[in-house]
Order: sequence, then structure tokens, then C-alpha cells
Amino acid sequence: MSPPPPDHDVSPVRLTTGLPETVIPEESASCRGELAAALELPGERRRHGVSDVVRAHPGSLDAWAALGGLARDDVEAYACFRVGYHRGLDVLRRSGWKGSGLVRWEYPSNRGFLRCLDGLRSSAGAIGEHEEEERCAQFLRQLDPAWRPDWTGFPS
Repeated sequence: MSPPPPDHDVSPVRLTTGLPETVIPEESASCRGELAAALELPGERRRHGVSDVVRAHPGSLDAWAALGGLARDDVEAYACFRVGYHRGLDVLRRSGWKGSGLVRWEYPSNRGFLRCLDGLRSSAGAIGEHEEEERCAQFLRQLDPAWRPDWTGFPS
């Protein structure tokens, strides 16, 4: 009996050396510029300016993270960070993330999502959602094993 003919329609096997990495696409230059200008505004005008950026660019993870950081109380912060976190999961999935793998801080375009997740961690703790706080902390360490809480400035 002769061996079966080679199957030329089979894809080659790719060997990897570790977990897959996902890098979120960079936000538009106009969004980045508008956010930078809003963050330069004084006092309460800063929060209103960032809120305007969120209205104009509701998919901006950096803007949601900034708005959460400027929140007037823990509940408002929690809401902003939660929206940014969920929008970030959508962006990650569109970027090829399959629910696991690395999303590292070293890539500036990933930082909006990681800030939202860390802000969610911190604000969950502030409102007494300690199980969610720990889940977020664990998720941060899974996404970037080198994760350091002092990167975002949100309380530990």
C-alpha cells in the first residue's frame, strides 16, 4: 500500500514561545489632541472638557479613564471606569484578543484600558465591592505580569 498523497491545503503549525499579546490600536490624533487640551483646562472646566471629549469620542478609553480620574465621588468614578473597561473589552476583542493573553502597559495604546481596569479596581474597593476589587487586581496581573499599581496613580 502506498502512503496517502500530501495534503497541500493544510496550514503550517505555528509554534509560539508564550502567551499571545494584544496591542490596542492608537486613538485618533484628533481625539488625543482634544483630550490633551481638555486636561490643560483649570479646575472644574477640566472635568467638563474631558466630558465633552467623551461625548465626541465615546470609544476613547483614554478619555473614560481621565473622566473617572476627575470624578466628583467614588460612585461616579466607578461608573466611568466600568464603562471604559467594557468598551475596552470590545476594543480588545476587535483587536484579536480571545479572552486570554497579554495586554501590556509598555504599549501606550493599551494604557487607557489598563487605567480603566485599575480605576475600576480602586473605585470598587472604595464602594465596598471587595470581591470585584480583587478580581480586577488579578486580571491586571494576568494581562501584564509586570503590573505595578503605582503606574496609574489610583490608590491600592
